[in-house]
Amino acid sequence: MKKNTEDTKRIFKIDPWILTEESLADNASDFKLSESITSLGNEYMGMRGNFEETYSGDSHQGTYIGGLWYPDKTIVGWWKNGYPKYFGKVINAVNFLGINIKVDGIELDLFKNKPSKFERSLNMKEGVLYRTFTVTLNKKEIHVSTERFISLNQKELCAIKYTITCNQDTDIEVTSYINGDVNNKDANYGEKFWEPIKSNATSDQLFVSSKMKKNNFDVQRFAIGVKGQNEFNIKPYVTKYSSKNLYAEANYKFSLKANTPLTIVKKIVLVNTLNHLESNLENSADLIFKKLSKETYEDLKKSHVSCWEQRWQTCDVKIFGSDLDQQAIRFNLFQLFSTYYGGDERLNIGPKGFTGEKYGGATYWDTEAYCIPLYLKAASPNLTKNLLKYRYNHLEKAKENAKSLGLEGALYPMVTFNGVECHNEWEITFEEIHRNAAIVYAIYNYTNYTGDYDYIKTFGIEIMLEISKFWASRVHYSKIKEKWMIHGVTGPNEYENNVNNNWLTNTMAKWTIEYTLKMVKELKISFERINLSKETLERWKDIAQNMYLPEDKDLGIFVQHDTFLDKEFKEKSLIPKSDLPLNKNWSWDKILRSPYIKQADVLQGIYYLWDNYTKPTIAKNFEFYEKYTVHESSLSPCVHSIIAAKLNLMEKAYEFYKRTARLDLDNYNNDSDEGLHITSMAGSYLTIVEGFGGMIIREGQIYLEPRLPKQWTGYEFRINFRNRILKVLRTKTNLELEIIEGEPLLINIFGENYLIKTNLNIEV
Repeated sequence: MKKNTEDTKRIFKIDPWILTEESLADNASDFKLSESITSLGNEYMGMRGNFEETYSGDSHQGTYIGGLWYPDKTIVGWWKNGYPKYFGKVINAVNFLGINIKVDGIELDLFKNKPSKFERSLNMKEGVLYRTFTVTLNKKEIHVSTERFISLNQKELCAIKYTITCNQDTDIEVTSYINGDVNNKDANYGEKFWEPIKSNATSDQLFVSSKMKKNNFDVQRFAIGVKGQNEFNIKPYVTKYSSKNLYAEANYKFSLKANTPLTIVKKIVLVNTLNHLESNLENSADLIFKKLSKETYEDLKKSHVSCWEQRWQTCDVKIFGSDLDQQAIRFNLFQLFSTYYGGDERLNIGPKGFTGEKYGGATYWDTEAYCIPLYLKAASPNLTKNLLKYRYNHLEKAKENAKSLGLEGALYPMVTFNGVECHNEWEITFEEIHRNAAIVYAIYNYTNYTGDYDYIKTFGIEIMLEISKFWASRVHYSKIKEKWMIHGVTGPNEYENNVNNNWLTNTMAKWTIEYTLKMVKELKISFERINLSKETLERWKDIAQNMYLPEDKDLGIFVQHDTFLDKEFKEKSLIPKSDLPLNKNWSWDKILRSPYIKQADVLQGIYYLWDNYTKPTIAKNFEFYEKYTVHESSLSPCVHSIIAAKLNLMEKAYEFYKRTARLDLDNYNNDSDEGLHITSMAGSYLTIVEGFGGMIIREGQIYLEPRLPKQWTGYEFRINFRNRILKVLRTKTNLELEIIEGEPLLINIFGENYLIKTNLNIEV
């Protein structure tokens, strides 16, 4: 399937609210891509869009649980002091979808029995996955319709409705099962991670509980319990139950009359030891089932859909004039909010969410740099506060991480589940220390947006001080240049390792120290409380004032790092298309020596600190770095789009928006079959609100410069700002603002202040 062109063959139809696949994918890559795109989740758990019935072709079966992971031993031949002891990975938990079907003894398998009709649709408004297909078995036409959801209303619940109809009288055999004997797609040699606790099957329920196999580290061994119930509209004439380690099933036989539907409702409750005692897993599941006992499938579905309706009321973005772009932004918001919605401060956002195993399912700096700016605007501030508390709760581990490298203060991990660094690439573990600044920037972002400076007094200042201590111990002084420097780092551009004076890293280290000292002064935090001596204070001030920030005055740009301009420069337009993406076609050595950028460090820093730079300076940096950035990081295009829009380069802004928004739907990087790019999805929202909308917060006030791409006739978004819901509608001729909820609000629009009491309509 061709990718990344206007005539791309898209798997799913274009529709503002629904993703519809009208035929079964004819190759394994597209099939697994469809599984990724039709993933469901509710923050507590989630799964790929796997079939209920047998599929013997190449599939990526995966169900994942928020906060459950395994510490896999790190094996390297160049062990160094400070190296992570293990590599944390998300674990495929259990297959509880299973509803195998036999028609006259012939197993229904859509890999072997190709359907004459097939349709799968993800209704994003409802949060429900639907599927229908028609297949011929034993010369009989079988029609199947299924639907399922993972409940927002009852977090432990998944509900399935599965209906079979045959055009002739026939015998149907149904086997509903729970299978905990699963392995990870990324497991070595089919390694299994689950050990049995208990399995049973009775006339009422199926139950399987399991525990992660023993690990050699001081990490909790998680356990899960899964209980399933089956309901039918027709009574079976034979029923059998069986179980073994990690598996339980119920087998039913029916004599089905022609054109009479058989409906199976399967309700599954999953509990785990993050929230329940291991010894009480089955009782906990029973209590939840008891609570749900009086509710039908339709009742449960209605409650679930109502929860999605409430979320969309605040976060929905409307795009007028392009269903292609409308579908994309809603898809990204749907998957983000299916992955995380602030319900548990022990959880965070993995780059693949519940859609795959790549990147280990852990927390990266993506959360602070990309996701928090979205959640601040599109949801309750308590959601963002929980993301900040996640890092606060890991502060002691961050101190240990810095100490293991011989440094002071706190170094937050690049990749983590519990605060401990668990990534197995040295250039990331030791060198991508810019993530530390992203933690402090997130605190700034939260307080600047909400006005909740009490958070800094209570929690944030400890993190800010420890990270400032880290920077002060990580720098060194150059007598030649009479500047403080930071050597041996890797910036967001991972196509260069072990560089000196990365502009973003140095800039954000300087900013972190300055912001920390500013908050200490403005919030009148006593030096005794924070144990900050006068000598330390003066040294920090000197580091901030005299940090080396490489730039080239002739080019008028900030230089990515010390030797970047020594490279042989050829614009990316000269790269043969057959060589793209570089990370799949070039050796790592060739990439490292090239001028090509995975993700522009300098533009990331400009995005963070926009008001520190003039527009001519920003424009020169954008023009220079855009020519060499190949955007092989999913986090790259959104920053380029935001900056281009703010510079009124609307064609480029739209080009990058489209790449950001449809990264997975159009499989730009040819890797979405392994799982979706969840954290980068936030970028599509930011390109609209911060880019096209020009939104920025200055001293507690909203500033807007709404611009419209020519490809659209208008757009609308709502933001939650300081106990108000503000609607912004931009059309070709007008800008309309309305206070949906809350008190009047002073807003600056294109440099002029307006007090909006209820609504405002101005010509643009």
